[in-house]
Amino acid sequence: QFSFQENGWGASLAERLVRKCDVVNRGLSGYNTRWAKLILPRLISKSTGAESTVAVTIFFGANDSALKDLNPKQHVPLEEYAANLKSMIQYLKSVDVTEDRIILITPPPLQESAWEKECLAKGDKLNRHNATTGEYAQACVQVARDCGTDVLDLWTLMQKNQDFSSYLSDGLHLSTKGNSFLAAQLWSCLEKKLSALPSLLPYWRDVDHTNPEASLL
Repeated sequence: QFSFQENGWGASLAERLVRKCDVVNRGLSGYNTRWAKLILPRLISKSTGAESTVAVTIFFGANDSALKDLNPKQHVPLEEYAANLKSMIQYLKSVDVTEDRIILITPPPLQESAWEKECLAKGDKLNRHNATTGEYAQACVQVARDCGTDVLDLWTLMQKNQDFSSYLSDGLHLSTKGNSFLAAQLWSCLEKKLSALPSLLPYWRDVDHTNPEASLL
């Protein structure tokens, strides 16, 4: 949901793709795969132009991996999380979004001390663990292998930089640097899929001003 805020990764992609295609944001803050699976048909269908969709990203796991005893509302068991991802991929394929146009994104790592401060400020205990989030990230990667989709393993990539805390604003959500990192990594996946897309309408200098109809219609 926050990907279109200033410096958000969705906004960065939209800027790169101006006059190529529209970037549609259907992220929903706090949602998990159990809920997303149910609403996906309302978000993408054949009637909403699925056949002209060049790529779909599925980015879940940070909420699913919340600890069951401390955050039962958002928690989804690991096996169900994987099954829900597979279900969403199968649905997309049923409306003609093929697996080569689907990119799974794992949850980012969790910086526990920073997130614990956020939890304590609300009177709660630390309700997520990075190791648990990593199990969900691994399951996401495995689903991508099983289903033949691309995957961006954010959990692993971000931790290649030993101090990954700068990628997160509060230990859980992406910072400006984290958004930039995700946008750059995702663009590497998308570039080959989108390289053949033509620009919409000619550059203004190429329009015949004496006969614009010839250039524009």
